[in-house]
Amino acid sequence: MVDIAGLELDAGDRELLVDPRVGSVILFTRNYADPQQLERLVADIHSLRDPPLIVTVDHEGGRVQRFRRAFSALPAARLIGHQYDMDEQTGLELARNCAWLLAAELRAVGVDLSFAPVVDLDYAVSEVIGDRAFHRDPEAVAALAGAWIAGMREAGMAAVAKHFPGHGAVVADSHFALPVDRRPLIDLDAELTPYRRLIAKGLTAIMAAHVSFPAVDALPASLSARWITDILRGELQFHGVVFADDLNMAGAAAAGSILERARLALAAGCDVLPICNNRAAVAEVLAGLGDAVEPARQVRLMRLHGKRPIGRADLLASVRWCEVSEQLKRSFEPPALSLDAGRA
Repeated sequence: MVDIAGLELDAGDRELLVDPRVGSVILFTRNYADPQQLERLVADIHSLRDPPLIVTVDHEGGRVQRFRRAFSALPAARLIGHQYDMDEQTGLELARNCAWLLAAELRAVGVDLSFAPVVDLDYAVSEVIGDRAFHRDPEAVAALAGAWIAGMREAGMAAVAKHFPGHGAVVADSHFALPVDRRPLIDLDAELTPYRRLIAKGLTAIMAAHVSFPAVDALPASLSARWITDILRGELQFHGVVFADDLNMAGAAAAGSILERARLALAAGCDVLPICNNRAAVAEVLAGLGDAVEPARQVRLMRLHGKRPIGRADLLASVRWCEVSEQLKRSFEPPALSLDAGRA
């Protein structure tokens, strides 16, 4: 998985994206000007290959929403968790509707996949996770994430649960350092509970974390065969797509050069190796790995292509879009402040 620099493809992008070992593209805020430009860019990327490349984005809501202008502002997951605490059914409906809105708006411009939902537990210690997590209770996380995934599926988009096996209990940000969680495997059951529940319901994809659990394996989970092959694919019986987190992040750097990280991730059982914001690293990995295309991986990746897009104008005129937009507005408006001292 690679990124591109600007609002349209240049000659270098086109040359890279036709390489059969490149299977997907991740977009960032720098790639977005307005919905019309984005739709043209995505269509251009899709036109390069058959089957087309998978176009992805980190678009969760809250702090992590790459496209904002002319897209609906989505709440942070923790706010949905608060709604769930007040009324479970309302919280689940809100999670499903937020996810549908997110996915429907992205599908309307052709984007195939968003990296959501976050299923890390909210221990209130990780700054990089923070309000991106739904809840501290693993069963609540499983329920809300399940509703979220159902909403994405309704809009024609697969879900990617992250960050396996859990990033919520460590303070360090894996973008800048390797977080270390020293708990033994037996004490990580709460972290694994949402994955168990979601895998049983047919979860399509998971992103593995650059977090080290030395009591389980010295390598970060994203590069660990113990975590990916033995635990995730073996014990948890996950048969979908596994993404490593961005191999250019500092959390993966402790494992060696970018090529060594890529080899470890593939050997561990990851299907997709994101390398973002470092075109030289992409070139190094492509030169060093040789032909890494495997039929089983290709079959799994086919499930990530978006389905059932409707045009943006039709979406914005639909009853569902209007109703969900109004629900979000009502749910997250601050309550009216009464200054009448004579009333309770």
